[in-house]
Amino acid sequence: MTSAAVRIGVGTRLIHDGELVEIVEIRTGRTGMDVVFKGTSTQTFTRACLKELLVSDSTRVIPESEGPSSDDASEVVGVVLAQLNDVERQDIAERAAHVREVLTGFRSGSEHLALPQEPRPEYRADVPLSTRYASKAAELGVGLRTIERWVQQFQKNGEAGLAPTRDKRSAGLGATVDPRWTETAIEVMVEHKEQSRPSQTMVITRTSARVVARFGEGVVEVPSRATAFRVLAELENRYPTFRLSTKRNRDIAERPDGVYGKLRPTRPGEYLLMDTTRLDVFALDPFTLQWVQAELTVGMDWYTRCVTGIRVTPVSTKSVDAASVLYQAYRPRPAGKDWPAHAVWPEHGIPRSVLIDVDAVEGSFVGAVGPAIVPETIVIDHGKIYVSDHLTSVCQRMGISIQPARLRTGRDKGPVERFFRTIREDLLQALPGYKGPDVHSRGLDPEAEAFFYLDELEAIIREWVAVVYHHRPHDSLVDPHVPGLRMSPAVMFEHGIARAGYIEAPRDPDLAYEFLKTEWRKVQHYGVDFGGRRYNGASLNPYRNMTSPYIGKAKGRWPIHHDPDDVTRVYFRDPETRAWSTLMWEHAASMDMPLSEDALQFARKLAASKYTYPDDRLAVADLLERWNLGLGSSVTERRMALRLSREAALLDTAEDDDPVARLPSVARVLAMATAPTPIDTAPVEEDEPETGDDDAEDELDAVDEDDFYADAFEDA
Repeated sequence: MTSAAVRIGVGTRLIHDGELVEIVEIRTGRTGMDVVFKGTSTQTFTRACLKELLVSDSTRVIPESEGPSSDDASEVVGVVLAQLNDVERQDIAERAAHVREVLTGFRSGSEHLALPQEPRPEYRADVPLSTRYASKAAELGVGLRTIERWVQQFQKNGEAGLAPTRDKRSAGLGATVDPRWTETAIEVMVEHKEQSRPSQTMVITRTSARVVARFGEGVVEVPSRATAFRVLAELENRYPTFRLSTKRNRDIAERPDGVYGKLRPTRPGEYLLMDTTRLDVFALDPFTLQWVQAELTVGMDWYTRCVTGIRVTPVSTKSVDAASVLYQAYRPRPAGKDWPAHAVWPEHGIPRSVLIDVDAVEGSFVGAVGPAIVPETIVIDHGKIYVSDHLTSVCQRMGISIQPARLRTGRDKGPVERFFRTIREDLLQALPGYKGPDVHSRGLDPEAEAFFYLDELEAIIREWVAVVYHHRPHDSLVDPHVPGLRMSPAVMFEHGIARAGYIEAPRDPDLAYEFLKTEWRKVQHYGVDFGGRRYNGASLNPYRNMTSPYIGKAKGRWPIHHDPDDVTRVYFRDPETRAWSTLMWEHAASMDMPLSEDALQFARKLAASKYTYPDDRLAVADLLERWNLGLGSSVTERRMALRLSREAALLDTAEDDDPVARLPSVARVLAMATAPTPIDTAPVEEDEPETGDDDAEDELDAVDEDDFYADAFEDA
C-alpha cells in the first residue's frame, strides 16, 4: 500500500527557490522546528523555519518513494463514486466483499465482524494466496486475471478502484468526430454572431465544404448527418446560434472570458444609474393628437434601488431630459395630495425613523416623491444625451464623476435594466395601450386602447414608484449578515444611513437649477416673454428694459432657466447678488398642478378652434375641463369612448387588490371613462361620416384631416 506521507529529516531533498537543497540539521527553536539546508550547487547553508518552508509556494519536497499526487491522471475518489447509481454502488459493495474475503477470509475484512461459518476453508489465512484467487474465480465464474486485477485496484484505491471505467468522450461531442471538423463548425457558428440566424443544415454544409477546401478531400472524416446535428446541439450551449434570439446570441457572445467584475456600492448616493428605454405602451401626444411611443429616462441609486428622477418623453429624448432627471435628484418633485402617507418622503430625504419633521406630524408639510441624494458617480451608456457639453460641465462643477458603461453591455447597469422589466410586468401591462415587448406579443390594435396623455403616463409611473416599488421587498436588496432578509428600497435607504452613518445631501439646493436648460430673453417692463407666455417677479425690477452685459450670441438678453415639465414658472439668477428667484406665469394662479409645454400647446390649439380671441387663461381652463371629462364629441371619439367605457367596466370588476388599479392617478382616469356622459345617449347625426373596418379608401379620404382633430375633444 502506498502512502501520502513523506519523511522530513536529515538528508531530505527539497526544491527551494528553484534550487535543489538538502537538509543537514534539524533543531528546536523559539518559533518551532528550524532546519538548516545546504544548496547542492552553491554549497551555501541557510537556516529557516520548517513550518514556513512547508507552506511556502516556493518550496517543494522531493519524495523518495511513489505515492498519490494531486496531479495524478485518475479521477478523484469523490467524483468516481458520485457518478454511480444505486445498482452500481450495490455491485461494487458486493465485489469489495469478495476481495476482502480473498485477502482476509472475512467479507467484512475483520474477524470481529465475522459472519456465520467464516472463514470458509478455501479462504483461510493458511491457504496460499494463489489458491484463494483460483477459488474465488471459480466461485464467481470469472477469470483468474480478473480477480488479480480486482485485488490490485482495491489495494490501491479502495472500493472506488472497483468502479466501472467510464469512457469520457471529448467535450461530450463523441469520440468518432474529428476535432478539426468540430473546430471548423465553431468557426462557422461564430461568424454568424452579427448576421441573421442560420439553419443547422446550412452550418453543417458550410463546415463540411470548408474542411474539404482547407485540408483536402478525404483527409478529415465528415460525420454523418445525425452525428453532426448532435455536435451542433452540444456546441449550442457554448456558442448559441439557433435557439435564442439573435440579439440574445450577440449579448452572450460579447460576455467577457474571465471573471466577471462588479461595482459594489457601500452607501446611498455612491453610484447613480441613468438609462433610457422605450416603454411598451402607447400614449397620446397632446400636441399632435397622435398615438406615440413613450421613452422613460430614470435615475436610480444603486445601493438602495430608489428612483430619484423620472422623465417620460416621446421617442426623441434629448439632453435636457437627462439633465432634468439629475435636477430631480437635487430637488425632488412634490408628492401628490392624495398619496398615502408611507409613499411621501421628507424634503431633506432623511427617513422618518431617523428624523421626524414636526410640520409633517401636524399635517402642514408637503413631502417629496423620493429622497434627495447627491450622487458621487453616475453610470451612463454612450448615448449622446448623457455626454452633452452642458451635462458633463455641470457634473464637473458639482464634483460628480461620470462612469460610462461598456458598449452594448446592459448588464453594467443591471439594476436599472431590471427596473425596466419590473415596470413593464407590474404596471404597463395593466394599462390600456400596452403593446407587449416585441412584435410577437403585440395585440391586434393596441393604439385603439390608449387614452393616457404623456404627462398622465409620467404621473402614473411616478406614483407607482412611490407607492408600490419603493415599499416592496426586492430579492437583490439583502444584507449578507442577515441571510434570508429581503428589504425594500425605502428600508434599504434607512439601512444605508445606519451602515454608512451619513448621507450626502445637496449643500445648496439652488445648485439644482444649473441642470436646467437655458434660454435667452429680454426683460421688458411687464416681465419676460417665454414660449408665448409672460413671466414676472420682483427680482426683475432692477433689470427691466435694460441691456444685459452678456455678449456673443446672447448679446443684449438675459439667461432664463426653465423646467420642461412645468411651464408655470421659470428661474432667474440675479447677476449682482447671485441669488436664484422664481418667475411665475401670469396665469399660474388658476392652476393647482404643474403644466407641461406640450399640454399648453394642445390647449392653445383647442382654444383657437373654439374662441375668436383666445388667450392662455381660456385655453388652460378649457383644457382642464376637457381632461376632467376625458371624452370627445366626434364620431370616432364617441366610438373610442364607448369602447373604453366597456373595457374600464371590466377592469373595475377585476380583483380589488390590484395595486395598479388602486393608484389614484389610474383610478381617476378609469372613473372618467365609466362616468355617465351625454355621449352615452346622444344620437348619431346622419350627416356625420361613419367610418369602420369596411370603409372604402375614397370614403376615408373625403374626411378633412385638419378638421378631423379640430373638434376631437369638444363637449358633446
